[in-house]
Amino acid sequence: MHNEGLGGWPARRARMTPGRTALVFGGKSVSYAELARRTTRLAAQLRRAGVEPGARIAYLGTNHPAFVETMFATHMVGGVFVPLNFRLTAAEIEYMLGDSGAVVLVYAPERAAVVRELGELAGLREIVALAEPAPGERDYEPWLAAGEDTPIDLPVRLDDTALILYTSGTTGRPKGAMLTHGNLVWNTYNLLVGVDLASDEVTLISAPLFHVAALNQTLLPTFIKGDTSVLTSTWDVDVCYDLVEEFGITLMFGVTTMFAEFAQSPRWADADLSSLRTVMSGGAAIPEPLIRAYQERGLVFCQGYGMTETAPGATFLEAAESTRKVGSAGVPVFFSSVRVVRPDLTDVEPGEPGEVLIKGRNVSPGYWQNPAATADSLADGGWFRSGDIAKVDDEGHLYIVDRVKDMFISGGENVYPAEVENAIFAHPAVAEVAVVGVPDQRWGEVGRAFVVCRPDTALTRDELREFLRGRLAKYKIPVHLEVVERLPRTGSGKVQKARLREGFTGTPEN
Repeated sequence: MHNEGLGGWPARRARMTPGRTALVFGGKSVSYAELARRTTRLAAQLRRAGVEPGARIAYLGTNHPAFVETMFATHMVGGVFVPLNFRLTAAEIEYMLGDSGAVVLVYAPERAAVVRELGELAGLREIVALAEPAPGERDYEPWLAAGEDTPIDLPVRLDDTALILYTSGTTGRPKGAMLTHGNLVWNTYNLLVGVDLASDEVTLISAPLFHVAALNQTLLPTFIKGDTSVLTSTWDVDVCYDLVEEFGITLMFGVTTMFAEFAQSPRWADADLSSLRTVMSGGAAIPEPLIRAYQERGLVFCQGYGMTETAPGATFLEAAESTRKVGSAGVPVFFSSVRVVRPDLTDVEPGEPGEVLIKGRNVSPGYWQNPAATADSLADGGWFRSGDIAKVDDEGHLYIVDRVKDMFISGGENVYPAEVENAIFAHPAVAEVAVVGVPDQRWGEVGRAFVVCRPDTALTRDELREFLRGRLAKYKIPVHLEVVERLPRTGSGKVQKARLREGFTGTPEN
């Protein structure tokens, strides 16, 4: 087979286990053979639409089999898949479509209103709706069904770009992190080394697939093993309990918010969770009491550390160490190297905090059309600079303690203050603004905005939130507002965000 990348996976898996169930969604099951046929037909239609190797195909919507089909079809024809965050506004989506140069957009009906708000995008050749297409758009199912199922095997190499995943940049504009087919394959290998996936796994995927962790830590490893992925369009505690019971879920992935809600459910104490072999978390450090709650329930809780640019696994805490090293992000994954360094790039001593550097075949080659950001992300020797601070114990286990960058994580979503600050600054009452993440029981962290108002103006929290609605995704909008007379600054004029996090006070919140 000429396709060395993910585009060859459906045919390879169907050849080995055609009758096994690949996906379950909405009570319907799809076998590996059927998934391969549908993916091939969709790929044929993409080629008919003029999609050539290297072209970008975007998907906007919640978890659905069409996400999986569109991704594999894109890779079958040598294209680059661009999964978009369905929580973003039309303005944010429009920027990403334009920046990536997407030629096809596939979208789910719940995102129709956002698509209708998009401006003219010169490079977009086809817009495909999963349901209720507008005039001029394609209807996904009939369009797919009209495609030929003749096998497609174009040459795709492991170092070809497979994904562009947008991460909000510290400059206020999202950056497109490129992941190659090789990055995804090697990350899958790393996951399979660290987690004992059997040949009868049933994986629940309720975290959004546009996130690197849900896609690369659950879907792809499950797929390559020929196991079953149960998809849900949203996270719902009761639905999760029902699916565990109905399908005998063996593997779950989630973030702090999801696992906290699951453990706080009235069903927690008495539910039959005996099928669950492994629960995995990533995206942010999980509080130790929550990990212990799962362990006391008899569940194996594995935690890892990584980011979009590392596809995402950089470190992993295997099941055998999950109790003894509770709270640790583990050790470097099998095929990667991790260092924790001082500002002069020398390695720290055990217990000494330093920045995490990562190197390996799972690490992104850089950012889409952004050589400056790519260069800034690399240290001498090609090490990727994470911007995260960790300590290492005397056995080599990492403990993430802080972030060099100001990014915080709210409900599993990365929030970059510079982007939020740019949006707030557009308000006519705002003279200065700084945003930090502060602890929150439900979401882990939420935004707190510190605003200096212009003379003879005022601003309330509700006014600000209304102003930002439509400009920013809901999870990016600060929950708290402090109107202050000044922002604390260093002698060089930089805002002292550490002081803001530590409780800097000004004029009381409106």
